[in-house]
Amino acid sequence: MHTEPGTGSAPAPRTRRSAGSPTPKAALLSSLKVRNYRLFFLGQVVSNNGTWMQRIAQDWLVLTLTGSATAVGVTTALQFLPLLLFGLYGGVLVDRLPKRPILAATQVAMALAALVLAALTLTGRVQVWHVYAAAFAVGVATVLDNPARQSFLSELVGPHLLRNAVGLNSANFQSARLIGPAVAGLLITGVGTGWAFLLNGVSFAAPLTCMMLMRSRELYAVERAPRGKGQLREGLRYVAGRPELLWPIVLTGFFGTFALNFPVHLSAFADEVFEAGAGAFSLFNTLVAAGSLAGALLATRHEAARRRVPFAAALCFGALQTVAAAAPSLWSFALLMVPLGLFAMVVNVTTNATMQTSTAPTVRGRVTALYMMVLLGGAPLGAPVVGWTTDTYGARAGLAAAGAVAVATATATGLLLLRAGSHRVAVGWDNRRPHLRVMPREPDSRPGAPS
Repeated sequence: MHTEPGTGSAPAPRTRRSAGSPTPKAALLSSLKVRNYRLFFLGQVVSNNGTWMQRIAQDWLVLTLTGSATAVGVTTALQFLPLLLFGLYGGVLVDRLPKRPILAATQVAMALAALVLAALTLTGRVQVWHVYAAAFAVGVATVLDNPARQSFLSELVGPHLLRNAVGLNSANFQSARLIGPAVAGLLITGVGTGWAFLLNGVSFAAPLTCMMLMRSRELYAVERAPRGKGQLREGLRYVAGRPELLWPIVLTGFFGTFALNFPVHLSAFADEVFEAGAGAFSLFNTLVAAGSLAGALLATRHEAARRRVPFAAALCFGALQTVAAAAPSLWSFALLMVPLGLFAMVVNVTTNATMQTSTAPTVRGRVTALYMMVLLGGAPLGAPVVGWTTDTYGARAGLAAAGAVAVATATATGLLLLRAGSHRVAVGWDNRRPHLRVMPREPDSRPGAPS
């Protein structure tokens, strides 16, 4: 197997378990007992908050410079465009190359983009095209950063703690989603937008320092893909031939494109339905983030979640969306945001963990890149459709339609995965209550039937 340069054989820690015998639950913070992961996590605590600060400051600066909401949308599109165009090629490179140097390079690139934008803003020379260029540069770095970051987790904690590490990473990101925008708001109103960019640029020193402090000999050795032709098609064929990967990705695609467009739905409910303004919009987003944080922490407890968990969570999410669409008051709608955020995050964490734990190391970067491209690229593509539905038929109808898509997609993809695994859903009664049970499909005993 290939190892990181200079790592030798990278012996496995004594606590390593075989892939076939995971324990059902992990301690909430079990991955943090691993020194290398603890360093990685601490670096991300600082960097994620800086990233959220820049996102808020970037949108506010564009709006200040142009007075156009369309220009803000263009900025977001430019940041996601490289991922949609080159995301799969990024996965090919990540499978070939060591992950830690890739992450160091992407952190430096994103830090430089933030620092240049800070300098232009603080000196009063910034123009909107500068912000566009910085957003696009960050998007290009993300092409490599996303798959490398996700794939690197297996080298930090090994297979038995991977699902826990994925959940803690998501919790880390969601906690930054609560803190980062608040800090950005204070900076923008207090000292100016440029300082948010400057602090974000400086924040990248934390993950870079933490990666330098990691012990190479304690990394888990993983096999890397050799250089060769047709590796992009090889990755796509790999996913297409494995239902346990294909159907969660399909679920993520529809779910992320149509059901997870929270900004469109929540702004419409705050403004049109309840006529409560920006305060209600902020409240809704905060409650969704709180639920997402709870969902991420919940998912960290399971080292081996059943394959049906993301489909069941997506089904519950869609059902709750349809209930929220009919919520009679602002507070009843707001209370539903917490479980919506929770189920959305359970879907994301469990599908992400499936991509990591069910994939061979030599194609993990390509599979992760495809998953991240579908997850992150779906929302910008679906936003115009969701927005048109909301504008044409009303906010309640738009949210109900999104919930229906989530329910239909979760049901269809879940049943297709069961069928591919030769299972079926059986409906029965237990103490006069109906229940569903997944059971192996019985072979057809008719003469001439295929076995």
